[in-house]
Amino acid sequence: MIRSFIRFLRGYVRIRVRGFSPERFLNMCSYHDIYVWGLSPISNGYEMYLSAADFKKLKPLAKKTHTKITLTERRGFPFFLFHYRKRKLFFFGLLLCIILLKVYSLFIWDIHFEGNEKWTDETLAEYLRSGGVKPCMLKSRVDCPGIVKNIREEYNDIVWVSASVDGSRLKIQIKENEDTLLGSADNVENRETETENDDKAKGIVSDELHPTDLIASADGVITSIVTRSGIPQVHAGDQVKKGDILVLGRVDVTNDSGEVTGYQYQKSDADIFADTTLEYAESIDRIYQRKVYDDRKKIQPYVRIGDFTVSVGSTSNKYEHSELTVKERQLKAGENFYLPVLLGIKTVKSYTFEKKSYTDEEIRKILSADFQQFCKDLEEKGIQILGNSVKINLYADSADAKGTLFLNERITEEADTEILTIERKETDESVGTDD
Repeated sequence: MIRSFIRFLRGYVRIRVRGFSPERFLNMCSYHDIYVWGLSPISNGYEMYLSAADFKKLKPLAKKTHTKITLTERRGFPFFLFHYRKRKLFFFGLLLCIILLKVYSLFIWDIHFEGNEKWTDETLAEYLRSGGVKPCMLKSRVDCPGIVKNIREEYNDIVWVSASVDGSRLKIQIKENEDTLLGSADNVENRETETENDDKAKGIVSDELHPTDLIASADGVITSIVTRSGIPQVHAGDQVKKGDILVLGRVDVTNDSGEVTGYQYQKSDADIFADTTLEYAESIDRIYQRKVYDDRKKIQPYVRIGDFTVSVGSTSNKYEHSELTVKERQLKAGENFYLPVLLGIKTVKSYTFEKKSYTDEEIRKILSADFQQFCKDLEEKGIQILGNSVKINLYADSADAKGTLFLNERITEEADTEILTIERKETDESVGTDD
């Protein structure tokens, strides 16, 4: 492969040798270190390849061996340049293309995120943009360690970040950990609690503390309670109503005689689960309208470079009903060298509506699929489904699915703790006298 490439750069030719003694000609070439390859016999001679530089040395050898040399092919880069020597514009374009590719290789054209779930690509990209990190910036100005440090400082729930330049792409790998975030928040609250104990004992509440109760977010029967801070007001097996206080964020401070002398306030924290019920109702009409596409459509290809767009044609139309779709892709050279050029195409399709009617089987499948998706969404939120009594009912012009779901879920929500004050009784120091 390398040898063939070198031959192409230097240029080589194919010749035909005929005459009195072509074999002697070959021996003379070997004697004068003229390398030939691709030797093939023909009538009264041979054909072969040799370099363009060695071709210039053949004239005396042909004269001495009484052979005739015919040039049949010219190959390689020098002959290519000679062939197009008058096409200056072509070479100018080729040179310009090489220069542009070199210039493009100096910039970052794409920022790619991996591993982020909570934080979207748009959110992270906007944060980087506020710090001056964005596409079309020089690679030399990309501070990967600084990017890692800034992201870690800005987003506490991101526990690991890696930033690297891969071709013309800035690749940022992220690992999120919500449990770590919650743990760090608890540590902060604990430190705040330790520093404000004196004020709490006096019934003084810091604005930073913001004491809270935990109240019931739904009716239910308590199945488990784990309290980390605050005073629990319920136990497992208790029936609660929505709005009932489950954990109180106020602790009574009493003296030796049991008299309340003050209050301590804190932010309540607990895991409380309860058996609850949820009413489910979903309905659907039997008659529906379906899109029917016809052959009428308009296509508009375009090229977008930054904020500059060049398009061909138009998507404007007088269709009664139309649908617009856009497909776009970014050009790249190689696997990771992204160019600031996007090719896209806009398509507008015309359609009409056709009335259709669901069969009993179709309507059952739709309602069943909707209910399964509803249950899946609940489970993704950490809600356990214990059972259900949902049934599908069919009617002449509609159908519905109704029933009750029996759940086990976390039912806590925060509410401000009521701040109480202790009224101090004035001691009567007057001394009575007998008149």
